[in-house]
Amino acid sequence: MKRALPVLVLSVAGLIPVWRYAPSTATTASPAPAATPAAPAPSDPSASASAGSASAAAAVVRGTTVDTEKGPVQVEVTFDGDTITAVRMLQQPQHPQTAAAVPQLVEETLAAQSADIDTVSGATVTSDGYRESLQAALDARGA
Repeated sequence: MKRALPVLVLSVAGLIPVWRYAPSTATTASPAPAATPAAPAPSDPSASASAGSASAAAAVVRGTTVDTEKGPVQVEVTFDGDTITAVRMLQQPQHPQTAAAVPQLVEETLAAQSADIDTVSGATVTSDGYRESLQAALDARGA
């Protein structure tokens, strides 16, 4: 009988995280500011023509929206010539690991200047979606 009470208390304490678990919900991104010139979508036939004429100027290209099991992921890449100067998440899962992973993914992208970056531990799904959307933006730009 002396063991029954601690076993019951520890069992309840072990179940509390399960009861409190809330699955992530997908969010939609706000539209890009009007001052930011967005490049044509990757499926736009004029994308290749505008990419060639804007190779020396700054350009903003959106990657495709990648649906992951945690939620949609989409990036927007800013180029200055052929150099990636900024990456912004337009859509991302509302998850603590995602929020922590995004700055690391952006930092690695700016350092590597490509989509060949490492996965962030604990945010594998988001990292994979980020890389896929980033690669789509790079392909659309012709980089």
